[in-house]
This record gives sequence, C-alpha cells and structure tokens, in this order.
Amino acid sequence: MAVFHMRECIRKTKQGIPLTAEEIRQLVAGVTAAEPIPDYQLSAWLMAVCLSGMTDAETAELTMAMRDSGTVMHWDLPGAVADKHSTGGVGDKTTLILAPIAAACGIYMPKMSGRGLGHTGGTIDKLESIPGFSTALAPDRFLKQVREIGFAVAMQTGDLAPADKKLYALRDVTETVDSIPLICASIMSKKLATGADHILLDVKVGSGAFMKNDTDAAELARLMLAAAKADRRHCTAVLTDMDRPLGMCIGNALEVREAIEVLAGDSDSELGQFCITLAAELLAMTGMGSAAQCREAAQNAVTEGTALERFAQMIAAQGGDPRVTEDPSRLPQARCSRILTAGQRGWIAGMDSEQIGRASVLLGAGRMTKADSIDPAAGIVLHAKYGDAVSDDSPLLTMYAAKESQLDEAEQMLRQAVTIAEAQPAPRPLIRQTYSTGE
Repeated sequence: MAVFHMRECIRKTKQGIPLTAEEIRQLVAGVTAAEPIPDYQLSAWLMAVCLSGMTDAETAELTMAMRDSGTVMHWDLPGAVADKHSTGGVGDKTTLILAPIAAACGIYMPKMSGRGLGHTGGTIDKLESIPGFSTALAPDRFLKQVREIGFAVAMQTGDLAPADKKLYALRDVTETVDSIPLICASIMSKKLATGADHILLDVKVGSGAFMKNDTDAAELARLMLAAAKADRRHCTAVLTDMDRPLGMCIGNALEVREAIEVLAGDSDSELGQFCITLAAELLAMTGMGSAAQCREAAQNAVTEGTALERFAQMIAAQGGDPRVTEDPSRLPQARCSRILTAGQRGWIAGMDSEQIGRASVLLGAGRMTKADSIDPAAGIVLHAKYGDAVSDDSPLLTMYAAKESQLDEAEQMLRQAVTIAEAQPAPRPLIRQTYSTGE
C-alpha cells in the first residue's frame, strides 16, 4: 500500500487531478481512525471538492468507502427489501404514507431517517409528535418489527456510515454542503449501508429544496443512480416539484394528521395521488406486476384500510398511541392560531416553499440549530394552493403556535411568500422526470 499524504490529496483535488481508489479509501479511513486526519485538512479537501468537483468514478468510490466505514446491513426476509429517500422539502410526509402502503403490499421497508434542520422537516420529528412514540430501536428489535409488520422507522445509528456523520458536520460549518458529489456520497453511502436491494429516490427541485433547478437535480439523480448501479442495486429517481409545499400541512403533528387522512381514504388529493404513484413505482421495481397492476394494488391498500392498519401497528410497536389513527385529535394541539386571508381577488400564481418553511420554523415547527427544541403542535395548514382562485376574504392558511408573538413574527413572512395574480397560471406537474438504473 502506498504511503498516504493528505496534503497531496488536497493538492490533486484542488488542481482537478482525480484521486485513485486507494487514496479515497485511505482518506475515508482517516476520517474515523483512532488518530484521525485533522479537521483543518479535511475541511480544506471538502472545499477543494466544492470548487473543483469530482469525477463519476471518484464519487462512486467515495460513496462505497463511506458505506464501508461502518456496519453494512444484510437482510434475510421472505420478500423484497426496499428503501425510499427524499432529498428534503417542505411538507414532505411521504414516508408516513408510502411505507405502510408498501408493507401492506408485501414489501419490507427497514427505514432509517433523520431530523429536520432549517426550513426542511424530518421524518423522525414528525413521528415523535405521536404521544409515546420512540425512534430509538435496538438492532434486534428493529429487525423483529420489520419482519412482523413489514416496516420500521428509526433514528440512524452511529454505526451506519460514521465517516459521513463526521464529514457532514464539517460540511455544515464550512459552507460545503451544496457540492453535488458530496451530497450524492452522503445520501447513497447510508442508503447502501441499510442493505435494501431496491431504492426509490425522491429528488426535490425548486425554492424549498436544496436543488434549486432541474439541471442540478438531474445531475444529482444521475450520480446517485450510478452509485447504486455500481453496488448492483435497483434504483429509481423521481424529480419532484418543491416550488410549492407538498400537501396542505407543514409541521410535525399536522403532517401526521394529514398522512392519516390519506391512509384513511383521502387518496384523491394531490398528496394522495403522489404517494400512490410512488408506491406503484416501488412495487413495480420489486417485480410485483405491471404498472397498472401495481397502481391498483397500492390504491387497494388504502381503500381497503390495510395500509392504515399497518401504520397503527407500527405506532404501537414503537411505543406510540395507535388510537391517533382513529382519532387524530389525540395528537398535540397548539394553544394559538390565526387565519390569513387573501386580501385580494385573483389566482395563486406562486408559493415560495423556502419562505413558508422558514415561517414554520418561526412558529416553532422546526429548528435552525441541532440544539433547538421543537413544538410538535406548531405549523401551518394551507387552505389554497398554486392555481387556485381566491377572493378578498378567502382563507389562505392558518398558523399554529404556542404564543401570539410567534404568529406576529411569521405573518409578514407568509404574506410575502404567496403571490396572487390576475390571470390563472399554467398547470405545473408535481413529478417532473423519472430516471432508473434499469434504463
């Protein structure tokens, strides 16, 4: 093995000279070593990647090295094992709907999720708004639940891609989060380490997403598909619109309530049809039939109530109160609320998802630093969306918070986030593009 020099790696990346597979492996090993590479050198290399980029081969090798930095899970289950990942957005509660549907259709989904940070929400925070619900599952309990119920949603363990945890912490404080190769390696190292054979990627694009334009989103999707293909995993990436929030609710308990409404039969909504589409895609990936057959199976899981039943079973297995699936009023309720009206006649022509997400943070629904606490009842319920007609007194949204002062603070931001025009805007599809390793 050649002698490793971190300074040489920094120099080569800075000058656009590709690192060898051995150099990347040694670099990643040095991230979590007993005597680790100093943070100042790792930070310099991350900035060099951010400025000079990486080749596809380097990105794939970095992904695999980070995957192998910790435990790589292997499943022995009597059916297809699948996973789903979203690159983050506002109002994104698809996991809460998709996983129970998939489980009801016979797919196993061992799901490791994270908390929200900034204007984007996190699945763990949403589920922890359910009274008693725990996302801290020991490995044996996690496996048992997946085997018996079909899915579990737990906090990512420290043994899963630990090099990513260290590098992400450095990226977060050195303004190197937005490097597409680094985003790919961070996401896919964890997805590949969880051991699923089929991976569905929901790549958000727009004002409320990390990827602000279709070009960057498509590039991220391409790199993630290449990483999955290199590891012989079946992967599909769906580019979805985040220029408007997903669904009508933003905030943890509010989003759980909306997910329950879809699973209870309200699948004709935009959110419901979106989740049915993703579920059908996942079923088709695992070989469960034609596109039409898979969509029918996903729809039947909602219509017949089996998906909601799986969701209730998962909640009970993780210590939560399953009665929330029958009575969502058992979820946390906010002390204060306020309705904002349109104030003019016209059509909703724009919704700045990032601004709406930041307003939800001001209301208490999110955190700007990892140390911040969350009010599970806080958030926003939209009464109108992009393309809807409104009049002067039409309700646009309702804000929920613990204090009136929080409503005051968020109101101005929310008014600026919604654009009302005289003419009806052109329809805009929620799903922009689909890519697959099978193509």
